[in-house]
Amino acid sequence: MTTSTTPESSASTPLIDLQGLVVAVRRRRRLWSAMAVLGMVGGGAVALALPPAPSAVTKVLVAHAEDQPNDTGTLIRTDVQVLGTTRIAELALKSLGSSEDPEDFMRDYRGTGLTNNLLQIDVTGDSRTQAVDRARALADAFVADHVRRMQATAKAESDALLEQRDRMRDELAQVNKEIGDRSPDTDPQASASLETLFARRAELNSRIADFDERAAEARTGTPQVVAGTQIVDAPRAVRYSMPKTAATDAGIGLVLGLVLGLAVAAVGVVVKDRPVLRRDIAAHLGASVITDLPRRSTLPWRRRRSRVAHERLTASLARTVRGSAEAVSLLELGAARTTSVLALDIARQLSAESPVAVIDGLPGAQLSGRRPKPGDPAVIGGERAAAEPHQGLRLGVGSVAPGTAWTDLQYLGTQTVLVVRAGHGSVAWLHTVARQLADQRIPVIGVVLTDPDPRDRTDGTLWDGLHTALRGRSERQARPGGTARRAERQPIWAAHGADNDQEAR
Repeated sequence: MTTSTTPESSASTPLIDLQGLVVAVRRRRRLWSAMAVLGMVGGGAVALALPPAPSAVTKVLVAHAEDQPNDTGTLIRTDVQVLGTTRIAELALKSLGSSEDPEDFMRDYRGTGLTNNLLQIDVTGDSRTQAVDRARALADAFVADHVRRMQATAKAESDALLEQRDRMRDELAQVNKEIGDRSPDTDPQASASLETLFARRAELNSRIADFDERAAEARTGTPQVVAGTQIVDAPRAVRYSMPKTAATDAGIGLVLGLVLGLAVAAVGVVVKDRPVLRRDIAAHLGASVITDLPRRSTLPWRRRRSRVAHERLTASLARTVRGSAEAVSLLELGAARTTSVLALDIARQLSAESPVAVIDGLPGAQLSGRRPKPGDPAVIGGERAAAEPHQGLRLGVGSVAPGTAWTDLQYLGTQTVLVVRAGHGSVAWLHTVARQLADQRIPVIGVVLTDPDPRDRTDGTLWDGLHTALRGRSERQARPGGTARRAERQPIWAAHGADNDQEAR
């Protein structure tokens, strides 16, 4: 019976499992490590193959008549833009005697405002000497243009003030003429008019003096600007260190490659949606994880630990097959080689007590097509399994990878142990495996997880799966009438293998 997912269950499930995401990205360390190394090598190669052009630098102190302590850098930004004009480029090229196009020359230099009054000019050239000459020509051209503009501004301001002064003088001459034309008399009205003319003359004299003073100040300000605008750091070639540049570019490439690799790995993990944690794999398959088989390692202590885990699992599964009244199979998902080795080791242990036959249901007849070694158990191909006589124990080996013939799995065993490689199957395919095994009425008595994450501390046990789990066998045998209950047991269908937003209960 299936029911729709309740709002409580959907609300408790996060959109992205951060723990699983981190583990999955860490498992793909080969990808992002390779991209980081590729970025580092690429950065170093770029530095070696494309060295920067010879360059020179100079600094110019720029004085402005409008300088204010609270200036936010507007004036120096204006100077930077003026430096990047064709007029400055033409003046510099003219002093160099070059016929180069000013627009092309403008691409070879740039200005940077360091402070409100300090301008840095960076220039590139075909050689260090040419770069230094270009920097000197640009600095001289800019200083000359700046002084000329400041002088023109001061002259225009002074001329305007002097023009105002001359108009005031003409008006003063007219007032003086009117005063001279008046004859002294005792008429009170004439005396008042004369007093007005005298007051007007005094005002005009004051304004004329003011205009003279302001014009003089405008002219006086230009020498300060001229003297303040100068080259304070002579043009010099910029030293270039190949090892330092290569190391810098390699470091930048390493960081960019690492970031890009992590991003690609994270996106791939989210898109593929392949569980790597015990709890997720157990939940999607509807069966508990009974043990882990770590990846083979070249380190001695890890290799010994892997061998001990393999031997312990072999002994446990051998006892399970020996004490089971039903045929047991090993079905792999992404771990065909591990499953083959595990099946042969189990069969070797069982063959000491009774004859054992291994039924090879793997794609390509990986076991039946191999050359047997002395002492190996008999291996029967899946197509010949029905024709062989049933003598002794049988251990089926098959696969639940895409392309599996699901109806043939019941001939390998009526109950199974899944050998799953972490991060191999997607959520949708794990659901498919659980559903197909349930349809074939093949209970999963446990999951062997290969290549797990060493830092995975999640619990892969399903506490409601005692009727199929290995840990529930002792309880069933201890109960009175355990055999009858076993016959009457109803199989559970993909208890945690829900698909398409549904879960089986």
